[in-house]
Amino acid sequence: MSLKVFDLQCAQGHVFEGWFGSHADYDAQHSRGLITCPLCGNGVIEKKLSAPRLNVSGLREGKPPMPSPSQAHPEATSSAPAAGAAPSAAVQAQMLQHLRQVIRNTENVGTQFADEARRIHHGDAPERPIRGVATADERQSLTDEGIAVAPIPAMFDDDRLQ
Repeated sequence: MSLKVFDLQCAQGHVFEGWFGSHADYDAQHSRGLITCPLCGNGVIEKKLSAPRLNVSGLREGKPPMPSPSQAHPEATSSAPAAGAAPSAAVQAQMLQHLRQVIRNTENVGTQFADEARRIHHGDAPERPIRGVATADERQSLTDEGIAVAPIPAMFDDDRLQ
């Protein structure tokens, strides 16, 4: 599955990435108000211009490809990407796999998400990781009450992909 990664910005100025199955997927989610800022929950989102990452250093005639940091500096053997550098495809795949596993280990409470999150927060239900469906207003209300929530894109939730 090929993903489209867009730079997005909320009305409060927070910039973040959004991962979508296609441009049409982004447009559909945006028009339905399903995209919100992960920092403040603001639903007024705009897509920013972003340049594709292309490695064309080896395409210039007569020039060898630029060495990787570990080739140029053998002492730099850390597996972590340099600050500001994009993680490799393998690292991204590993992160996505881990995120899906974390989501699989949550209880899907469906449309009762807001109510169940409040019950857990107030000690009226057992503490456990949950996921479900909530409107933008419900998410904002939970955030205002000090209950941490984060939207999960459908592509990470196996229940919503079926």
